[in-house]
Amino acid sequence: MQDIRWSAFWLALLLIFACLILWATHGAVTALIVFSTAICLYLAKHLYWIHKLHRWYQKPNLSSIPNGSGVWEDIFADIYHQQRRYTRNKAQISSALDRFMHAASALPDGVVVLNEKDRIEWCNPPAETQLGLDLGKDTGQPITYLVRHSDFLKYLQEQDYSEPIKLKSWRNPEITLEMQLIPFSGKQKLLICRDITQIEKLETMRRDFIANVSHELRTPLTVVSGFLETLMDMEGAVPESTRSYFGMMSEQTGRMRHLIEDLLTLSQLESGATATQDTEIDMQAQLNMLMNEAQSLSNGKHQISLEADPGISVSGAAEELHSAFGNLVSNAIRYSPAGGNIQLKWYRRGDEAVFSVKDSGIGIEQKHIDRLTERFYRVDRSRSRETGGTGLGLSIVKHILTRHQSRLEIESVLDKGSTFSVIFPKNRVIIKHPENASADNAKTTAN
Repeated sequence: MQDIRWSAFWLALLLIFACLILWATHGAVTALIVFSTAICLYLAKHLYWIHKLHRWYQKPNLSSIPNGSGVWEDIFADIYHQQRRYTRNKAQISSALDRFMHAASALPDGVVVLNEKDRIEWCNPPAETQLGLDLGKDTGQPITYLVRHSDFLKYLQEQDYSEPIKLKSWRNPEITLEMQLIPFSGKQKLLICRDITQIEKLETMRRDFIANVSHELRTPLTVVSGFLETLMDMEGAVPESTRSYFGMMSEQTGRMRHLIEDLLTLSQLESGATATQDTEIDMQAQLNMLMNEAQSLSNGKHQISLEADPGISVSGAAEELHSAFGNLVSNAIRYSPAGGNIQLKWYRRGDEAVFSVKDSGIGIEQKHIDRLTERFYRVDRSRSRETGGTGLGLSIVKHILTRHQSRLEIESVLDKGSTFSVIFPKNRVIIKHPENASADNAKTTAN
């Protein structure tokens, strides 16, 4: 393509040279008239093709694009090729968009595309059914105008989309929906909505089954355990040759009783039948109780220490948190060899409060840590049987902490020990300034 600047430069240079010759031969007036006329004709030619270009752009069509002349021939040829590429790209994008929309429409889950102002740009048929939307009427409407559930509005405002939320459908209370927002492409969001009614029913059936079976097993186990204890306490009732068998039966019955109690506790926590109490907890009393229980369980085999900040407390359910703390302490004692150290700490970390249990036990391989809070997950099954664990302790801890908007952090090095830390968020921490409390943390050590 010719460079229009060089073309204009050479034309102007040629015209000036011709006018200088005319000036010398026919005078200045004639030269000026010729120069002005040439410039006007040059500008008129360009204005003409600009007019043609403007008219074509009003209704662009490759078959009607002007041919042009001179430099304009190259300009129109370039526009023609650009337009062809644009048409091909547009067709490809349109085809890809159609395929995407067909695929998204075939999804069983509802999909809603929201812009940076949380207005609806597009949704698929399942979203229309589940959320009561109408793509034809609701495009451009804020999603908050159409989905008015308080839990969803709070979820949208908090802007923490790492986990989905579950809520009852406002159109049919018997339907349970799971919704999650996924940010993409800057400030746009993808709202995924799934009908989990059947999954929730199955989960409820599972919890009810475990709770009912555990409850029904409790009574016969209590009877069997009672008779075993009575027979062992009665002089001469059990021959010395079989007394060890009765001891084994009593031990295994006790294990089953502990397992049933843990199953019932876990079932109650999972069902959420009772709301979490938000009362201030006497942490000093809690920690003292934990120390006494730890000393009793250790029976002098471990060095147990407690370091606590008396100036902080938390709000929550005292019995539930005592159960969670107790599970962590008992695990540390059971999995630490005799002579090991167990360190309990209660302290502030920024705006959070932390209860940690550090042991010098066998430690845990990194590959197991993420699965420790699963029901019945055991790192070493033979050792778990020896220590009398049920495999439900950390699962119970996880559910209790979830009810308190708290989390469990685990650090462990194989053969060197582990640290389990319960982290309470700022909204549950209570800062106290007791008159008689010392500035330093209270320290207690027991053998």
